[in-house]
Amino acid sequence: MAQAETRPTESVTSSTPSLQHDDTESGYASGTSSNSDLAQVAFTKPHLKFLNSQLSRLQPIDILRWAKITLPNLYQSTAFGLTGLVTLDMLSKLQEQDSSSPQVDLIFLDTLYHFPQTLALVDKVRAKYPNINIHVYKPDGFDTAAAFEETYGQNLWDVSSDMYDWVAKVEPAQRAYNELSVSAVLTGRRRSQGAKRSDLGVIEVDEAGLVKLNPLYNWTFEQVQEYIRANDVPYNELLDQGYKSVGDWHSTVPVADGEDERAGRWKGQQKTECGIHSKRSKYAQFLVDEQSRKQTEQLSTRLEVVDIGA
Repeated sequence: MAQAETRPTESVTSSTPSLQHDDTESGYASGTSSNSDLAQVAFTKPHLKFLNSQLSRLQPIDILRWAKITLPNLYQSTAFGLTGLVTLDMLSKLQEQDSSSPQVDLIFLDTLYHFPQTLALVDKVRAKYPNINIHVYKPDGFDTAAAFEETYGQNLWDVSSDMYDWVAKVEPAQRAYNELSVSAVLTGRRRSQGAKRSDLGVIEVDEAGLVKLNPLYNWTFEQVQEYIRANDVPYNELLDQGYKSVGDWHSTVPVADGEDERAGRWKGQQKTECGIHSKRSKYAQFLVDEQSRKQTEQLSTRLEVVDIGA
């Protein structure tokens, strides 16, 4: 997975055994390198700043064109909101222009609590864009909400919001990224969605080293809506019923006139993100700490065995 600022190096032994040359540090690491530790994408902070300044001058479809030829193992992460649908349509047009270019597959996180209209939209998208690949990930070990609730009880999102986000969204996303060897993802986030997204850039690297590209970062809801209409892109029927941002049925309501487009998500709560685009939640951090503690205990046990054997 892509990492910011840390650049694994490959040492190549030269004709003089005592000298080693660092391919990566010199900027000449080749595409034929066999070192599996070589990062697929690596950006320093100055490089990211430069890329943001340059990419911000481009139209979304040109940002996507750049991404397809620049970022290996690029995927689109989407819940089939309007912005994601625009991105999907633009990608489809780029693929038609150059069928030999790498195709960008989709990752859809089925939380088991999507609206029926959202699931129906997935079928419409498959029909409209028959050549796309959609990788569906659900909470680990569960195919139905009933089975999920047998383990976690009803209304987990109310009992423990952090735990629900982890089990239903964050863990499946991380599993998808690991299994598919994802280096970079396209998101549907935009500045006009407000809250933490108001100062969004075009490209960023999260704390796990994943490159995130926001091609429509500076589009308004009206611009997105106009593109959908002009290009006959299928969309969620709920948008005709007052919804603007659609997530799980239990945490999404219609938006009133004058409200931010994501005001209908987690209405009455402080949260504005589900955890996928946030820093680690308290529950996720707890899991990380627990894993670290177990690894430390295992190492201590092994050292004790070695000491006794000595």
